[in-house]
Amino acid sequence: MAKESMKARERKRARTVAKYAEKRKALKEAGDYEALQKLPKNASPVRMHNRCKLTGRPKGYMRTFGISRVMFRKWPIKD
Repeated sequence: MAKESMKARERKRARTVAKYAEKRKALKEAGDYEALQKLPKNASPVRMHNRCKLTGRPKGYMRTFGISRVMFRKWPIKD
């Protein structure tokens, strides 16, 4: 399991990217790179990292399912 602070940081980045998406797009089309530099660093989608939705594991992420390879092998979870 990933630390809760790491998972929370990724969620916060995702919210920031969504918040500034339209503004970033408009500034890029206008070619105003100075204004683009003044936006928060975490507003860039490049800074986001895919993590497993169940455990928060950053490596071995499968985009199709949104989970890590470890959780994929355990799925469906049988008790």
